[in-house]
Amino acid sequence: MKRFISLLLVMLLFCTAAVSEEAADKQDAPVPNRLTVGNTTAMRGEFFTSLWGNSTSDLDVRDLLHGYNLVMWDGENGMFREDPSVVKNIVVTENEDGDQSFILLLQDDLRYSNGIAINAWDYAFSYLFSISAEVAEIGGTPRRMEQFLGYEAYVSGQSKVLEGVHVANDDMIVITINHEYLPFFYEMGLLSCNPYPISIIAPGVTVRDDGNGVYLANEDETVQEPLFTAELLKETVLDPEKGYMSHPSVVSGPYTLTSWDGEVAEFAINPYYKGNAAGEKPTIPTLIYTMSQNETEMEDLLSGKFGLLNKVTRTDVITSGIAQVGNEQQNIKMSNYPRCGLSYISFACEKATVSSETVRQAIIRCLDREQLTADYTGNYGATVHGYYGLGQWMYGVAAGTIAPPVTPPEDEKDQKAQEEYLEKLAAFEELSLDNLTKYTLDTETAASLLEQDGWILNDEGLREKDGVILDLKLIYPEGNQIREYLEKNFQVNLAQAGIRLTMEALPMGELLSHWYRQTERDEDMIYLASNFDLLFDPSVYFNDEGEWAFTGLADEQLYEEAISMRKTEPSDVLTYIQHWIAFQERFNQTLPMIPLYSNIYFDFYTGYLQNYQISQNATWGEAIVGAYLSAEEPAEEGEEEPDLGE
Repeated sequence: MKRFISLLLVMLLFCTAAVSEEAADKQDAPVPNRLTVGNTTAMRGEFFTSLWGNSTSDLDVRDLLHGYNLVMWDGENGMFREDPSVVKNIVVTENEDGDQSFILLLQDDLRYSNGIAINAWDYAFSYLFSISAEVAEIGGTPRRMEQFLGYEAYVSGQSKVLEGVHVANDDMIVITINHEYLPFFYEMGLLSCNPYPISIIAPGVTVRDDGNGVYLANEDETVQEPLFTAELLKETVLDPEKGYMSHPSVVSGPYTLTSWDGEVAEFAINPYYKGNAAGEKPTIPTLIYTMSQNETEMEDLLSGKFGLLNKVTRTDVITSGIAQVGNEQQNIKMSNYPRCGLSYISFACEKATVSSETVRQAIIRCLDREQLTADYTGNYGATVHGYYGLGQWMYGVAAGTIAPPVTPPEDEKDQKAQEEYLEKLAAFEELSLDNLTKYTLDTETAASLLEQDGWILNDEGLREKDGVILDLKLIYPEGNQIREYLEKNFQVNLAQAGIRLTMEALPMGELLSHWYRQTERDEDMIYLASNFDLLFDPSVYFNDEGEWAFTGLADEQLYEEAISMRKTEPSDVLTYIQHWIAFQERFNQTLPMIPLYSNIYFDFYTGYLQNYQISQNATWGEAIVGAYLSAEEPAEEGEEEPDLGE
């Protein structure tokens, strides 16, 4: 794997260098004042929060609309910290029980897009909304915040206040983390919160704090019945024409949503946005975001229909794009960056057909994953054997593509310090994913495993056990060409082992409803892809019984490994990666999903788009804030190399 990644890096560097040797001719046409962005994943219109799903395209939109998070990712130091554009000062205290309180003094110049001030009460409302039972009543999945002191008592109804969140005044919020949840590796990430306008989402409702913690109450105290209800949120959040989910009217991010018709979203600059942590403000007057088609997106870019193609993954499109970037007749640029995620086939482990670990291990041996990766990603992807992506920093350290975070002693003559340094360096160099089983195509072993597990061939030639027949169904996103690759590399091999596979395409929104188990599932497998949050904590996707909510797998050891990962001391990178590897090894054995590949993303865009630093940002929605449209190239500061670790 290390050799493959090295070759991949060399290839990408060659592509980048080749492009830089040929300066594209500037077009005579005037510089545009709008940018149309295309992505092959359709939006669902969930532009408010991830509590109803987390489609990558909707996530990009949220980064445009919702800003001023209390915390930010510090890439240089590999940690979360307070966002200085939002938080003026922070003090951390600890009580005798070990509970940690973060006292945040907010900046006084934060505004929503309608000019209304944002203060501590807005953040308190966001926390209370996110954990409310009313969210679950209308089909969402409330955010689990066990880290907050008093969380269990609040969500169970034993207490009317959330003790772990206290509003001292308009500019100060105090967040207390329960000592039982500590240590936590991404400690400051626990405070993550964007402000949301209570007047739009829950009119007539207010947040109060009588000194013991925050709670929701009626603004008019003479009104007896609580106004914060599922019925209210169904109207204010989920109404398809004006609900805050798909039509957020008052926002805090760099852009506002001016229109959304179910397919195309249009945005304008938020005049009250003060800028991000780097002091950047948006300059592109109008953004348009819509779905692009693999078959025509490069032609559409060249014709001017699109100004930016985001997350291009198909080999033929990438190859065509690279050729166009080198064509001096075109004014096209590109950026490439490793994916912080993977593509996979998830099992619905609650189904009797695939509830057995042995069956899942047999099924994966019927899939030629190496060939599928080569067919689908060409030279721009790698087969993965766990729940990780090429762009994750822990993968980079374990695979040896990122130097261990170990600093040699300043005094080379300090023998003790030198020995400690070499010992720690050796511990990092021992990290490896070599213990992961590299499941290869082997239908004979698959059949043998099924026989050992009691699955015998019936009259139809299908495996059967206790009345359950391995007649499986797989769903995949409508419009995705993965079907032809699965037919060739999976379906025919399953048949040899006595398993029938039927495949069905579903619209992405409907498919995600199955994945999130918002809809009753009749399928056994789901082809999907996920990109990871910077705060990598898979334990949040397990329920209290240790079942991985989306996969339906209940495995105590896998859950415990996830808990061990998160409970690492923030500064102990070595231990965190060791637990991360242990999680990968257990995942690799139990196989709640068949990991397929992680790949390199390519963004192709008009030469007028300057300072588009996608490799330094999580989404194009973040990267576009510092970008601008101009015919003039910015002063060069040296060639930027694709980084497989950041």
